[in-house]
Amino acid sequence: MKKNKISFETSFWPGYVAGNPFKTIKAFFAYADLDYYKQSLTEAVVYSYKREIYKANNPSDFFVFYTAINIFLKVCYCLPEKSKKWKVTASLHSETTFHLSSLTKEEYDNPFIVFQKAFDENTLEEFESSLCQIMELSLSPHDGNPYSDLTTPYIHLIKMLDAAALMRERGIEKIKKMEVNAETCVET
Repeated sequence: MKKNKISFETSFWPGYVAGNPFKTIKAFFAYADLDYYKQSLTEAVVYSYKREIYKANNPSDFFVFYTAINIFLKVCYCLPEKSKKWKVTASLHSETTFHLSSLTKEEYDNPFIVFQKAFDENTLEEFESSLCQIMELSLSPHDGNPYSDLTTPYIHLIKMLDAAALMRERGIEKIKKMEVNAETCVET
């Protein structure tokens, strides 16, 4: 059975198109830092419950943010499958743990768990719909009355941002499998 590949639509970054999720994460954080993404997402969710318009002086800034986060979601959706062949390099305890405070000890040790949990609970389409709803409500001059829960997807997004930043900081390495042969062990 042929698998359908998800386009990351990374043409958003001028001159950059990638099919490799790890390279796309690197480009994502080269575009803006973790604090920018987390602060912008938090502000957008808060504004989705207010009568005020988020980034009223230049709402197009939020559209650019929305596009980047939407690409990020597509990349994150592919990561649980990658966890079978790749692992995050062991911690050297040099990471800036203050920024990664949303992760549990288990998630900190294996960030792939964050993506697995998120997409076990919500589909990619549900995350995209929630993100679209956050954008719609935060740019509306009316009281926000979300049609669905925005808090749970928000929490998952924050955790995914932290996990991806941790993966980028530590690095990724291919898992070496050992096949047991009667006479010797062979790496595959």
